[in-house]
Order: sequence, then C-alpha cells, then structure tokens
Amino acid sequence: MTDRGELATSQLAIVALFVTALVTAQLTASKVLAFSIPYSLPVTGSTLVMPGAALAYALTFFASDCYAELYGRRPAQRLVNVGFFMNFVMLALVWSTIEAPAARSSVNPEWFGAVLGASTNIVVASLAAYLVSQNWDVLVFHKLRELTHGSHLWARNIGSTATSQAIDTVIFVGIGFYLLPTYAGIGPELKNEVILSLVVGQYILKLLIAVVDTPFVYAVVGYLRSQGHGAVRPRAAD
Repeated sequence: MTDRGELATSQLAIVALFVTALVTAQLTASKVLAFSIPYSLPVTGSTLVMPGAALAYALTFFASDCYAELYGRRPAQRLVNVGFFMNFVMLALVWSTIEAPAARSSVNPEWFGAVLGASTNIVVASLAAYLVSQNWDVLVFHKLRELTHGSHLWARNIGSTATSQAIDTVIFVGIGFYLLPTYAGIGPELKNEVILSLVVGQYILKLLIAVVDTPFVYAVVGYLRSQGHGAVRPRAAD
C-alpha cells in the first residue's frame, strides 16, 4: 500500500521535471543548434537547424502526458497553468540579476546580459506558443483516451504530442525568430527559407522524441500504477 507521502513525492517529481525542462527551454532557446544527418531532406537538406529550446521543451510534453495519464485532465491543466506563471518568475529573476550591480570579480556584466537577456524575447514567443500548444496537448490526449476507451496509450502520447508540437513550433519560431528577431540576439531578420528550416528541423526532432519517449511513458505510468499511484480508471489493454 502506498502512503500519502510517497504519492506526493512521485507526483512532485513529474511536476519538477515539467517546470525544470520548461524554464531550461526558455534560457537556452536563443542558441540555434545544427545537427548533421546522413541523408538530405526537403527544406532542411542534410542539417537539422533548430532553437536550443527544442531539446528541453520536448521533455515538457513527456512529463505532461505522464501526468495527464496518471492524474487526469484537470490536474494536467493546473500543471500547465503553474508552468505558465513560472515563466514570469524566471523572467523577473533573470532581469533583476542583470540589473543588479556587479562585483569587480564578476563575469563581464555585458556578456551576462547579452546571453541571458536574449531569453526575454524568447519568453514572449514561448508564452504564446505555450498557452496554445500545452492546452491543446491536454485536450487531445484526453479526447483520444475517450475515443479509445482508455486503451492505446501510445496513440494518445504520440497523437497529442505530434499535433501540439506542430502548433508550438510554428508559433514559437514565427514570433521569436521572424517577427521579433532583433531581441532574440540573432541580428538582421532571417531569410524566409531559414525560418522554414528552423520550423521543419525543430518539428522533426520533436516528433522523433515523441516516438522514442513512448516506451518511457509506458514505463513511468506502468510502474507508478503498480505502486498504487494515479487516478483509478477502468482501462482496456494497450
């Protein structure tokens, strides 16, 4: 039998992963990554280009899907709302640190502000994408649960993440790297084909992660359910 303290710890661990990955994504998003692949794709060619946030942000969907499966739609939406407000906390802490006076032994304050200050514009783009994509993810996840009568966890994990990540990618890249590129620290406005490459490259990686993380969703959900965690629901075989 699982005690209340153990249940709270498991629930807290998923929440912590979600918020940690979310805040990390905001701070790392202004760096543009480039991954070489052994074959050429339309638009991207042989290099997948994406904002640095793609790696951390993909984990938020893993965490939210585990949370939604275990605890239900309303708790998952509360998780999304808490994450939304944590972005403002992060932004306030970052800018208060940038504006605070630096000691003589400090790293160069201008470099510090240039690196972390770039995340301000990224947060603007991310918040817009976040509100739409994360709520869409929870909505689709539970709609697919209803349609499959609680079976096929893999379908709702991949289906909800694939659609929500497409929405998130278009909104995030569109605002953060096209509409407001100067504040993102990338200088002159990027060409349209580069923007498209960012969208496609980021989405391909996120979709791949959604497929790869499915066994881990099964493992986490299965283990915690075996320990008596999560809401009790009638479930068909997956």
